[in-house]
Amino acid sequence: MSHFFSQPAFSVRLEWGRAAIRHLAPDVDCVIIVDVMSFTTCVDIAVERGAIIYPYPWRDETAKAYAAERGAEVASSKRRFSDGWSLSPASMSNVPEGLRLVLPSPNGSATAFDAMQLGCAVYCASLRNLHAAVAACRHHRSILVVPCGERWPDDDGLRPSFEDYLAAGGIVSGLGRSDSSPEARAAAMAYEGFGADRSRALASCGSAVELINRGFERDVALCLEENVSRIACRLSGDHFVVESR
Repeated sequence: MSHFFSQPAFSVRLEWGRAAIRHLAPDVDCVIIVDVMSFTTCVDIAVERGAIIYPYPWRDETAKAYAAERGAEVASSKRRFSDGWSLSPASMSNVPEGLRLVLPSPNGSATAFDAMQLGCAVYCASLRNLHAAVAACRHHRSILVVPCGERWPDDDGLRPSFEDYLAAGGIVSGLGRSDSSPEARAAAMAYEGFGADRSRALASCGSAVELINRGFERDVALCLEENVSRIACRLSGDHFVVESR
């Protein structure tokens, strides 16, 4: 049944969340995970500073055991203003070089953890390193771009998010392939269509408004900076590192 939705005729495909890994990723060479308002922005900032980030899906006691096996610390699975590392990108701005950190989350981190099992190339991308991710991945024959979305607070279901969709579209646009799937092309058209108004639109989308209202203006500012990072973040075994070029 999933064959109808796996976009097999196209070299660049796009689908949402962990389900995309189950249904589409086994048939591609490269997966690019996009979780702008937290995980992939955190990874970019931390890895650029020389940290090693381990994705992990579960926000429970098993994360501590997983970290201990790797000589790593566990970040808080909730966004915090201070007191150590968390899903707040601002908290990653001061990580020391060489820090080993398990960063649990139900969206980007869980999706990356699922993709880790497949053996294909896995990258994470944000608005911050969009061009770098495109440059690192463009040589792959088949690419799946996965906007992770957020969770609805009342039922924990997937909430497709504007910022992830637009960033995913920026990746598709940057790849510039004529044989991208309709799903991928639609996202690219959205990214291109906003043009100079893209920053303002992103700053007023639902995810940004929520974080600003909770006092995380600095996180939003970090997440919405476009192409300020020149690194590509690649999964090496069970952790993200800077792509060796």
